[in-house]
Amino acid sequence: MIDFIIIGGGIAGASAGARLSELGSVCILEREPALAYHASGRSAALFEENYGQPSTVALNRASRAVHETLEGGVLSPRGIMLLGSPGEADAFARDCDKMDLPDITMAEARGLVPILSEKVDRAAYDADAWDIDTEKLVQAFARIVRANGGEVRTKAEVTKILRTAQGWQVTLRDEVLDARQIVNAGGAWADAVAQMADVAPIGLVPHRRSMGRIPAPGGHDVSAWPMIFGPGEDWYAKPDAGALIVSPAEEDPVDPHDAFTDDMVLAEGFARYEEYVTEPVTRLLASWAGLRTFAPDRTLVLGPDPTEPTFIWCAGQGGYGIQSSPAAGQLVADLVAGRAPALDAESVAALKPDRFR
Repeated sequence: MIDFIIIGGGIAGASAGARLSELGSVCILEREPALAYHASGRSAALFEENYGQPSTVALNRASRAVHETLEGGVLSPRGIMLLGSPGEADAFARDCDKMDLPDITMAEARGLVPILSEKVDRAAYDADAWDIDTEKLVQAFARIVRANGGEVRTKAEVTKILRTAQGWQVTLRDEVLDARQIVNAGGAWADAVAQMADVAPIGLVPHRRSMGRIPAPGGHDVSAWPMIFGPGEDWYAKPDAGALIVSPAEEDPVDPHDAFTDDMVLAEGFARYEEYVTEPVTRLLASWAGLRTFAPDRTLVLGPDPTEPTFIWCAGQGGYGIQSSPAAGQLVADLVAGRAPALDAESVAALKPDRFR
């Protein structure tokens, strides 16, 4: 009998598994051939403390020390810069206030990103934003699970879940496992996992987000450029392996699936990006899409279901799952263990699935 079967091997399942492995035996089941195959492996992966709802910001801040220290740290300097143009003053001010971004001069902005167009007449910048090495983070959590005697399995698709007198019976294609508790870290499929277990769904909705990698604009060395975006976050661009990732930052609701880009949406995002820069997009190196899955209130869902306490949610990460993962996994373990969480009570209440029941 396994203490915790975790369904889903993305950042949610890996981080929860690492902390739960300190409480009992853990088995992470990932349907795909590798961990972090879907949303977690397709994220821009930026750590910016002030990004998200208040409860998400609380998770971000509580996660920072782990990001800085786990296996020598998973962060590297990036910075973030908001750009604006005439007619965008109000939206620009709202974003600055929401993300606590201080204004900088246009000379300073062009010193950081020399391709900004004449249309750009305002900028705000914060150096305290960091790239996250997602693969290193996921694998570090997986190593903690294994070091504590747990198991991490890929190509392990769950086909059936039954409630038993002792807990749960989880059927794979050619095997049946028994568990005392189930952790639902199914990402875009988390509501489907709940329904398989005869637990009421939350109302989670996956949203597609597309990205395209383009050559470094104008042959510049972009390695030290910050991530840049416009008011309302209707596009962003971020250095990546000597090139630039540009995203239309769309949030189109879709059914759970192995996401792929919509070429027209990507082209529209490139057009919005081009309005702010002097170098047009002339070549696409690669493109992909991921799914950002939100609960109805756009806040993470963490902890035991109040109607079925041995069914534990770790879902609804939206676009915040990687940066909030250390504290999210810790909160799940604290709630399961009946410990007082380090997170403040208001944030905990905002995150628990109780709010939907």
